[in-house]
Amino acid sequence: MNLEEIDGRIGEGWGGLAPNGVHVNVVLAKRGSATAAAALSMFAHPAPGHTPVLVCVGPTQPAYEPVWPPTLMMNKATASSERAQMLTWGAGQVGIAQGVLDAVADGLIEATGEMLVLVAIWLDESADDETAVRTAGRVAVRKAIGVCIEGRAPEAVARLVAERETLTNPFYGGE
Repeated sequence: MNLEEIDGRIGEGWGGLAPNGVHVNVVLAKRGSATAAAALSMFAHPAPGHTPVLVCVGPTQPAYEPVWPPTLMMNKATASSERAQMLTWGAGQVGIAQGVLDAVADGLIEATGEMLVLVAIWLDESADDETAVRTAGRVAVRKAIGVCIEGRAPEAVARLVAERETLTNPFYGGE
């Protein structure tokens, strides 16, 4: 699949169990495209409490190196406590890196500077297990990239259409 075909594709993934589960939204962009420009603009104009990060890994700060393809992460919810900040930019960032690299290893995407991966990550403010958060992030990102590349199963779409009158989610308490 060439970069023109995947530019602007979006996917969603959930990994793990509450409170250490992770939810992500992923957008793939071709370098130089309008999608990439919009993704990169978050670096220049982040909302208060939201920090854009080029995903890097390494045992020490001087040893940091970026994941390839370049991956940008942004927190979806304000990380208001020091613990939530450490989990977001520590375990969450490593999980994102691993999920992207899993997608590269699985042949879904290429490790190229011509593609950008944008990941918006949500962590529960009460998360308390950094290994579980890392693992959940890894699973969520790999799943979301899979949706970007492979799409949704037609059966899943048909099921949602059939169940549309009874749809709900954990944040909806109405009838």
